[in-house]
Amino acid sequence: QVQMVESGGGSVQAGGSLRLSCTASTYTYSKYCWGWFRQAPGQERIRVASIVSGGSTNYADSVKGRFTISPDNAENTLYLLLNSLKPEDTAMYYCARAPYNYLGCRWTAFGDWGQGTQVTVSS
Repeated sequence: QVQMVESGGGSVQAGGSLRLSCTASTYTYSKYCWGWFRQAPGQERIRVASIVSGGSTNYADSVKGRFTISPDNAENTLYLLLNSLKPEDTAMYYCARAPYNYLGCRWTAFGDWGQGTQVTVSS
């Protein structure tokens, strides 16, 4: 089983920045998705940003232009740079990895998830 360990969360004021890191164990799938999700209290978990091995990235509309996802494949680490943070970005942020096939990223059926790192943005 893939192990995912997130770090980098914290408390910042609106307009501030954070960089989240996710270190994963070696993955056996040659084509896979790697991404960041977040879940605020009482809300569903949503995908914030993801990348498919080979480079295709995808961002939620609410974070486009503010967040940047980037992998360091040599270090098996995925980063999420959060700029211009807003109070509505407050949530637990989770890293996940899943195989990719003709159905897309198989987050639900085959995803491996970390324990999460808390991001709190105050106004």
